[in-house]
Amino acid sequence: MRILFAAGLMLATALTPALAQEGKLVLYTSQPNTDAQQTADALMAKYPGITVEWVRDGTPKIMAKFRAELEAGTPLADVLLIADMVTMEGLKAEGLLLNFPEAATTGFDSSLFDEDGAYFSTKLITTGIVYNTAATMVPASWLDLTKPEAKDQLAMPSPLTSGAALIHAVTLTGNLTEGWDYYSALAANGAQASGGNGDVLTAVAGGEKLYGMIVDFLPIREAAKGAPVAFVFPTEGVSAVTEPAAILASAANPDNAKLFIDFLLSEEGQLLASSQGYIPARDGIALP
Repeated sequence: MRILFAAGLMLATALTPALAQEGKLVLYTSQPNTDAQQTADALMAKYPGITVEWVRDGTPKIMAKFRAELEAGTPLADVLLIADMVTMEGLKAEGLLLNFPEAATTGFDSSLFDEDGAYFSTKLITTGIVYNTAATMVPASWLDLTKPEAKDQLAMPSPLTSGAALIHAVTLTGNLTEGWDYYSALAANGAQASGGNGDVLTAVAGGEKLYGMIVDFLPIREAAKGAPVAFVFPTEGVSAVTEPAAILASAANPDNAKLFIDFLLSEEGQLLASSQGYIPARDGIALP
């Protein structure tokens, strides 16, 4: 599997001092609802004195909500867990993130972290092709989605909804020889971009569409449950996001946010990610 990155980033190490283990934590995340609840429940089980409140949406919509609150002078989130490092880098440049250089990053490659400890990758999520097993064409290449067999049969997440979809579009157009002409060819072939990755899975699994661009873990875990879908890593390579987490400079509960970051990066947190079907970012954790 060849991974095409739109951006690659940096570093953080060390040990975390003792922190308060009570009160509230407000999480803004782009995780699917079930995964967000499982993550919140796991933290609350580890720290019974902490109550986690979370808001879930696609990364672009989460960022729009956060910026609207910031503009109004009422930022609510303590921590972000969103699709991509590019967005985090922009937030860091604006001074909106709280550095946490003491985060427990043992077992992580230094390229997965900001050098100042502003954000931390938590997993590896690629975008490839899902197809309904009733389809006559089994796609092997991104270009297969422009063929007559895929006419009016391709579902895509909107970059306005999905952060992974935005990174995917930038990555494909920057790496495929066809560039933006590739997306023009998809449009001419009747491709539709709307909603998020979950909407793509619903359309393909339900037979409304035969093909889709989608993040890997959704069709892989649904196929394991018996859904009529399969996932393909195209020959040209795949884009990837790393679902980084960061503490906001405006956080009302920064100590609890630090506990959350360390939990996500811990062996326990990475095993949870693997159990949810994600490729863990930490070395030595079994793949799902």
